Amino acid sequence: MPTGAQSPEADPVIQYAHRPESGFTLLELIIVLFLAALILGISTVFFVNTLASGSFNETVRDLNSSMRHAQALARIENAGKSVFIDLDSRTFGIEGRASRRFSPDINIKITDPYSETIVHGRYSFRFSPSGGSDGGEITVSNKKKTAYITVDPVVGSSVVRQ
Repeated sequence: MPTGAQSPEADPVIQYAHRPESGFTLLELIIVLFLAALILGISTVFFVNTLASGSFNETVRDLNSSMRHAQALARIENAGKSVFIDLDSRTFGIEGRASRRFSPDINIKITDPYSETIVHGRYSFRFSPSGGSDGGEITVSNKKKTAYITVDPVVGSSVVRQ
């Protein structure tokens, strides 16, 4: 061994390099934290988009179920029933029962078979005890989706198309 040279056992740098690994390096921890943040960011965007879509779908389902419920009540009680949609106050429901609100980001317009498209005011779909109705179409839309609820004037059924 040359003079002045240390043995590998005495050199602290060499000892650290040959030490068995116990734990994670800083680089490994940074990579894991970066991947976790990336996954969390992507899932948050997906979740926010799902909430907006859920509100839209809920409004379409509620409107359609109100139509079907009014039709069933008209037949059961042997008396005409109406579903109102108030486009100005953004509410809808069966006349004489509790009303529901639809969210501000949802647009509703009604196509009356006897007149033009209605975008303001209050409109009613009437269901007779025989099962028929006035007919018409409700267009429900937001920035990403549009759905159509068509009410058949002969049998009073309502069908949703998206």
